[in-house]
Amino acid sequence: MCGIAGFVSLCGRVPSNPSRALDVLSGLIAHRGPDGDGKWCHENQTVGFVHRRLAIIDLTDDAAQPMQGSDGSVITYNGETYNYRELRDEAVALGFRFKSHSDTETILATYASLGNEVPNQLRGMFAFAIWDEQKQRTLIVRDRFGIKPLYYCIVDGILYFASEAKALLPFLPEIRTNPDALAEYLTFQYSLGSETLCQGIEQLMPGHRMVIAGGNVTIERYWDIRYDIDYSHHARYFQDRVHDLVNESASLHLRSDVEIGSYVSGGVDSTLIGVLASKQNNGSLKAFHGRFLEYPGYDESSYAQDAVAAMGGELFISDITSKDFAENIRKVIYHLDFPVAGPGSFPQFMVSELASKYVKVVLGGQGGDEIFGGYARYLVAYFEQCIKAAINGTSKNGNFVVTIESIIPNLGLLREYTPLLQEFWKDGLFGPLDQRFLRLIDRSTDMKEEVKWDELNMTSVYEKFSGVFNNRNNVQKEAYFDSMTHFEFKTLLPALLQVEDRMSMAHGLESRVPLLDHPLIEFAATVPADVKFEGGQLKHLLKQAFRNEIPAPILDRRDKMGFPVPLKEWFNAELSEFVRDVFSNMKSRDRAFINPDAVLANFADTGRFSRKTWALLSLELWQQEFHDKASEYRALLK
Repeated sequence: MCGIAGFVSLCGRVPSNPSRALDVLSGLIAHRGPDGDGKWCHENQTVGFVHRRLAIIDLTDDAAQPMQGSDGSVITYNGETYNYRELRDEAVALGFRFKSHSDTETILATYASLGNEVPNQLRGMFAFAIWDEQKQRTLIVRDRFGIKPLYYCIVDGILYFASEAKALLPFLPEIRTNPDALAEYLTFQYSLGSETLCQGIEQLMPGHRMVIAGGNVTIERYWDIRYDIDYSHHARYFQDRVHDLVNESASLHLRSDVEIGSYVSGGVDSTLIGVLASKQNNGSLKAFHGRFLEYPGYDESSYAQDAVAAMGGELFISDITSKDFAENIRKVIYHLDFPVAGPGSFPQFMVSELASKYVKVVLGGQGGDEIFGGYARYLVAYFEQCIKAAINGTSKNGNFVVTIESIIPNLGLLREYTPLLQEFWKDGLFGPLDQRFLRLIDRSTDMKEEVKWDELNMTSVYEKFSGVFNNRNNVQKEAYFDSMTHFEFKTLLPALLQVEDRMSMAHGLESRVPLLDHPLIEFAATVPADVKFEGGQLKHLLKQAFRNEIPAPILDRRDKMGFPVPLKEWFNAELSEFVRDVFSNMKSRDRAFINPDAVLANFADTGRFSRKTWALLSLELWQQEFHDKASEYRALLK
């Protein structure tokens, strides 16, 4: 894993100082690659690449980038291709002669044979750019799920790209907030499409490639997920296949020339990955966990200890405090590029810092909730629809994979979510599923006074939401469970992967996510919803497939809540003055779309599960770091 950036001329124009432009791009992503840096520029200066290296596979200088092939093609690449050995063997059989043992050169070899179809052969996480000297074109690719980032902007006929959006800021004529993306952020705490919070900067979407040739930029999808349901097999078949595919992915994700560790949260997904990795690695793994001891209810370290006991590993714990928050939250926002998702990014930053002191690669369980259905809100939404169907007499119409009778015994899972239920049902019941699910994931319901909603295009937000949720090209059968999990696979998951990437790379640490392996994802999409969600049991299929590997206290726990952070307690006590100071700055700056008087008046009046203060605090810190320092970023090019 590394950092990449570069520029491509669209009309023959070149940066006024190409070498300086590349240096600026490289400097702003330097933290992603502490093991080396490289720069390449075409002789006519219309194309230039930079690379910051974190050496994981082939630690020698032979694997340095940007890497040039014998045919003149040049690549700058970020990520890991886990099937590189198999692809290498195929290339050797075709006569390709390798100079390194890197996966980077394997991509060059595969491109030489397949051209733009190269990403279809790669199994892993990746973002890369290839200059094809023979065809005089550039190919830019992002992996299927968005594990690795890729941002771009077009300024004065030149396309700039980078692993992190902050590297593009010096090239923008001005730094402005994108109001459409802001409306999405305030609603979901992430964006739904390619637009970002910074006007003029877009992301190449997961599963897409960009081809730049003859001054034209063409973006196309090369991979997508479709729920073609297999009704010909029984539950045991699906369990066995999931067991085999997860084990295979775990094995591939252990390919490395440096030591690998594991995040351990105390939940099913990270425990499973840690246990499988330890077994396949023929030895114990170092495991890393974060906890909060200042207030009760936020310490899950006993479950992490159970996980590590099953792994036979060694547990390292970061005790995270309010002081850590005050000292590091600005760093978190800086490295995120944009405020995104929930407050879990902060403790992940702290745990990644701890892990980077011991290993260069760490495994995580990201993706399990979106693939196998692990969020309590799925149970909330489905339970309401079951009640509606039972009243209307429509529970046998094929949309219901779980009966109301079978779901009731599992409702105890929602005990900790009573405030969410009260909020969800207070404004009505039984509407169309898309509207009800939107109500369930809408983070803006307690920000009516703090945001100037009439100045934002909320119709567009709903249209984008509906376009994903109701897309029958992906979820052809109207199964409620599949519609909910698919929406979050396409929207929430990339946001969480942004956190995963940035918080690890802030410390020069590579994070791998074995549950996000495309053969596994494609198979999971064929599993009937009643197998995944039997009896309303969240993540039922995954738990059944690995019931003998996951420790019982973790397998059977009913109180897992992600990575809980005692924000309400902190903001009302130790961090009250800190938060008030930040929001006072918001008022003095007169931020667009925000009512600072309401923010200051209401920030302490939030529930335990409210994201309001977190969302607005993150937004203001982001504007301070990037908007207010626009001149400093522009000055980097001088």
